[in-house]
Amino acid sequence: MAKAQDINTVMKDIMGAFPVDTKAMEDAFKNQAALNEKLSGVALDAAEKSAELSSKWTKETLAKMSDMTKAKAEPADYAKAMTDFASANAEVAAENMAAFAEIAKKVQMDTVELMMAAGKDLQEDAAKAVKKATDDVQSAAKKASAAK
Repeated sequence: MAKAQDINTVMKDIMGAFPVDTKAMEDAFKNQAALNEKLSGVALDAAEKSAELSSKWTKETLAKMSDMTKAKAEPADYAKAMTDFASANAEVAAENMAAFAEIAKKVQMDTVELMMAAGKDLQEDAAKAVKKATDDVQSAAKKASAAK
C-alpha cells in the first residue's frame, strides 16, 4: 500500500522552492500608502476649496436677496429689484461655475501627475523585482545542478 504524502510538507516544499522577497512586498505597500496619502490630499484640498466657494456664493446670494426683500415705495420697484437680483445672480453663478471648473481641472491635473509618477515608480520596481527573481532562480538552478 502506498504511503500518503503529508499535504503540509508538500505545500511547504513548494512554497520554499519559490523565493518571496518580503522587502519588495513591504516597499510596494509603503509606495501604495504614500500614493493614497497624496491622492487623499488632492481630494481634501479640492473639497475644502469647493466648500469655501459654496459658502461664499451662498453669502453673496443671501446678501442680494435681503436687498430684494426690502419694502419698496412703488410696485414697479419690486419688479426692478427682482430683475436686478436675477441678473446679478446669473453673473455670480457664471463666475462660480468657472471657479468650480478650475478646481476640477486642478484635481484632474494633479491626479494624472501623481498616477504617471506612480506608474513610472511601479515600472522601475517591477523591473528590479523581475531581475532579482531571475537572478534567484538562476542561482537556485546552479545550486541544484551542482548538487547532482
